[in-house]
Amino acid sequence: MTDSERGAFIWYELMTDDPAAARDFYRAVVGWEIEAEGQAMPTGSSYRMIGRSDGGFAGGALEITADMKAGGASPGWLGFIHHPDVDGAVSALKNAGGTVHMPPMDIPGVGRMAMVSDPQGAVLYVMSPTPPADNPDATSDVFSVDQAQHMRWNELWTTDPDAAVSLYTDLFGWTQEGAMPMGPMGDYLFIQNDDVGIGAIGKAQADGEGSRWQFFAGVDDIDRACTAVTEHGGTLLGEPQQIPGGEYSVYAHDPQGATIGLVGPRKGD
Repeated sequence: MTDSERGAFIWYELMTDDPAAARDFYRAVVGWEIEAEGQAMPTGSSYRMIGRSDGGFAGGALEITADMKAGGASPGWLGFIHHPDVDGAVSALKNAGGTVHMPPMDIPGVGRMAMVSDPQGAVLYVMSPTPPADNPDATSDVFSVDQAQHMRWNELWTTDPDAAVSLYTDLFGWTQEGAMPMGPMGDYLFIQNDDVGIGAIGKAQADGEGSRWQFFAGVDDIDRACTAVTEHGGTLLGEPQQIPGGEYSVYAHDPQGATIGLVGPRKGD
C-alpha cells in the first residue's frame, strides 16, 4: 500500500468475548467465515481472520480476555485507517486533545499501528501496513462502496461534528461535501476519501452511546440477513430503512452486544 492511500479504511476488527458464537452469527448474517482456531497472542488473547467467500479477508476477530474485560474492553467493531506516518498522526491526535490507548508499535509482517481516540472519545486504529514481499503495491479491499461481504459505510457519531470534520479532513486528507438534514439531530455530513464516499459524520445524542465509529457490512439480501440476525442470537435495532440509491440499511447487535450495520438490496422488490 502506497502513501497515496492515506485515509483509506484498510482493516476492521471485531472485539468479542465469544468467538464461537460470533462465528456462527456472522456466517449466517453476512456470509463471513471466522477461523475456528485463533492465533495465540502474547497478551493471552487470540486472533482470528475473518474470510469472505471470494477468498479475500473482511478483517479480524480479537478475543476479549478476562483481564481485558476488567480493563474496560467490551464487544464492538473498530476501524483501521491508513496513515504513512503513524507516529506523526498519533502526535497530532494527542495535540488536538485525543487519547493514546496503545502507543505506536511494530508488528513484524503486519505494519506499524496505534490505538487512539479522537478528542470526543471515538476509538480508532491508525496504521501503516507492511505489504507482502511478493506484492509491494498491494492495496486493501476490505472496504467497498457496493459489494456484499465488504464493509460499505463508515459512520462517526460524535458530540462535536464540526471539530471532527476539521480533525479528520486535516489528518487523513478526507473531504466533506454534501449533507442530509436530520431535523433536531442536525446534519448528516458526508465524507469522502479520494473523491469516493466512504461514510458520514453525525451528531451523537445526549442520551445515546456517545462518540463512536460504527460500520455497515454489505449483505446480499437485507430481509434474509435480518431474519438471520434474530435466528442466531442477535437483535435488530429497528426495521430496514430505504436509503438513497434504493437499497436498505438497518442496525443490529450481535449476540455479544457489538453493533453492526447491515446494508443491501431487498430481493423481494
